[in-house]
Amino acid sequence: MASSKAITDFFPPSKRSKGVAAAPSTPPESIDDDGPTTVQPSSSSNITAEQKIRVQFNQSVANAKRNLRICAERVSNSTSGKGLGILKLEELLVEETWLEAIPGEFQKPYAKKLSEFVESEIQSSTPIYPPQHLIFNALNSTPFDKVKAVIIGQDPYHGPGQAMGLSFSVPQRIKIPSSLINIYKELKQDLGCSIPSHGNLERWAVQGVLLLNAVLTVRQHQANSHAKKGWEQFTDSIIETISEKKTGIVFLLWGNYAQAKSRLIDENKHHILKAAHPSGLSAHRGFFGCRHFSQTNRILEEAKTSPIDWQL
Repeated sequence: MASSKAITDFFPPSKRSKGVAAAPSTPPESIDDDGPTTVQPSSSSNITAEQKIRVQFNQSVANAKRNLRICAERVSNSTSGKGLGILKLEELLVEETWLEAIPGEFQKPYAKKLSEFVESEIQSSTPIYPPQHLIFNALNSTPFDKVKAVIIGQDPYHGPGQAMGLSFSVPQRIKIPSSLINIYKELKQDLGCSIPSHGNLERWAVQGVLLLNAVLTVRQHQANSHAKKGWEQFTDSIIETISEKKTGIVFLLWGNYAQAKSRLIDENKHHILKAAHPSGLSAHRGFFGCRHFSQTNRILEEAKTSPIDWQL
């Protein structure tokens, strides 16, 4: 069933530190679900760079909210007499820019088998994560035409309440995983960002950071249980589509698994940053000190693209 969490559960307020080396003009510091979703300057001809970024950020937030609401409503409306709503995968991807970018993908034989597998898993006695309406959260939160950077993970967290459809991210009030703690440590060292008290990375997603796991579902307490069922082919197609149809995207590939995806990326058109995985076992072998966050912003700024405000 769809989660009863409000949208604000996935958009925590940020805490900013002084002297953070981020964009000179940054999005608003918090997302107020009851407030306006756009900024209305007194005159369009007098709009400042700061106001423009705030407008764009608020529009992205509004779009993510809309997509999440649509997904939750679809799951809720599909509830059967058993109290379990089951949808085909293609009904859970609602972001139009992605549907236009990968036309016909869900009609391919592998995708139909994948959808049948996920449907059967949802009906089983073992819970799967993330909740149905968050399976495509990465794509529904980061439209194809807004992608600036891609961070590739492996598969979702498999503990209750952890997975939210974004690589490395967990909802607010959920214990921050060790890999994400190390990401925060590197951010502090690289850009001076203060370490947040939560693990929700949705603010990155709405700024154009695609937080894509290679496998998008998992059984409770069974890591990699949905590997080699078709998800890898689907997410490989996402990466290939970005590579083929866009230019200047920054791919952050941490660890051997993610780095293997470099074969799908045209290095003549895009930027690939490689480092060790941020897990406790490998972070000291090349993740710490990689400075990928400042490198990403430098690349974006050189391309006249607004950088990411990494501070949460």
